[in-house]
Amino acid sequence: MVISKNMETLVAGSSTIRKLFEEGLQLAKEVGAENVYDFSLGNPAAPVPEKVTQSIKDILAEKPDSYIHGYMKNAGFDEVRQNVAASLNKKFGMSYGPEDVIMTVGAAGAMNCIFRALLGYEDEVIAFAPYFGEYRSYVANYGGNLVVVPAKMDDFDLNLDALDELINEKTRCIIVNNPNNPSGRIFPEETLKKLAEIIEKAEKRVGHPIYVLADEPYRELVYDNDVVPYIPSIIKNSIYIYSFSKTLSLPGERIGYMALSKNMDCYDEMINAMAVANRCIGYINAPSLFQLVVSRCLDVDVDLEFYDKNRRLLYDKLTELGFNVVKPQGAFYLLVQSPFEDEAEFVALAKKHHIILVSTKTFGCPGYVRIAYCVDYEMIKRSLQAFEALAKDCGL
Repeated sequence: MVISKNMETLVAGSSTIRKLFEEGLQLAKEVGAENVYDFSLGNPAAPVPEKVTQSIKDILAEKPDSYIHGYMKNAGFDEVRQNVAASLNKKFGMSYGPEDVIMTVGAAGAMNCIFRALLGYEDEVIAFAPYFGEYRSYVANYGGNLVVVPAKMDDFDLNLDALDELINEKTRCIIVNNPNNPSGRIFPEETLKKLAEIIEKAEKRVGHPIYVLADEPYRELVYDNDVVPYIPSIIKNSIYIYSFSKTLSLPGERIGYMALSKNMDCYDEMINAMAVANRCIGYINAPSLFQLVVSRCLDVDVDLEFYDKNRRLLYDKLTELGFNVVKPQGAFYLLVQSPFEDEAEFVALAKKHHIILVSTKTFGCPGYVRIAYCVDYEMIKRSLQAFEALAKDCGL
C-alpha cells in the first residue's frame, strides 16, 4: 500500500455527501436534470449579492495588480482585519482590534489552523451530535481524536448532562456549531451560560484552558426573528469562526476568518500560533482578492426569504405527508426521522423516486436524514409529487 494508514482510513470514510452529490449528477444524465431532486449538498443556490460583484469590479479598477494578487501578512491584509474587527465590535459590543483577527481559507481553514496549533498526538476535541462530519477528518489531520457527546434527541439542544464526564486532561477544544448543521437548532443563551459554567469547573480540574470553537457560518440564516447569542461574549476562552460561503453564496471562494479575544487565556501564544499555522499548513494566507471583496460586504444582508420560503414549503408538506420533521430555527437544513429503523433503507427508497437525501449517521445522529433546502424553489415544487410517492411507499 502506497498511501499512509491514516489516509486509508480517510479514503474509506470519505464524504458520503459528496458521493451522493456525484450520484445525483449521474442520475441527471440518465433521466434528465429536471427529474432529479438533489438535496445532498449545502451549496447555496441564492444569487451572489450585487455588492459582491460590484466590489470585485471596483477593486480591480482601483488597486494595482501587485497588491490585489500579492502576498501579505499571514494573518491577512491590515485593512481587511480592521474592517472585520470594527464590524464585530459594532454588532456584538466587543473590543477586537485588527491584530485579533486572522483571515482564513473558510471556516474549515480556520479549524485546521486551530487544531495544528493546539493538538498533540491523541489530544481530544469534543463535538456535540449532531455535528458536521468533516470535524473528524480535521482533528485526525493532527493526530487528535474527536469525542462525540450523544445527541439530545428530544429537542436537539446541547446535551450538557453528558458533557462533563467526557472532559479530561487530553481535552483541548469543544466545538459549538450555532445554528447547527444538520438540525437547524439555535442554542440559546441559557444553554451557553450553563456550558460556560461546566467548562470553567473542568478547566480547574484538568489544569489547563479548554477552548470553545464557535463555528458560525450560518449565523445570519435565522428565521422567525430568533437570535443567535454571540459565544465570545459568554465564554471567556472561545474562538469565533466565520465563513462567507453561505451568507454571500461564495462556497468555492474559500474565504472566512477567526477572531480571538485578548482576555482569553494564553492569548499571545494563541494568536501567534494561529498566524504561523496558516503558513505552515500550506495556505500561506487567505485568498487575496476575496479578502478585499468581503471587507466591503460585511454589512450585506443575506437573502433570508430565498431560504425561508423553501423551509416553509418543505416543512409544511413533509409534515402533512406524515414525516416526523425537526423544524429548523436557522441554517438551511431539515432533519427528517427515517420511517425505517435503518435510515439507509429510507435513503435508498428515496433514490428510486430520484430524491437524493443524506443519512445523518456520520453526523452522529443515526435514524435521521438531512435535506439541504438551499436549492431552487422550483425544484422543490417539482419534488413534492415524488415525496408524496415516497410517503406512500413508506406506509405513511
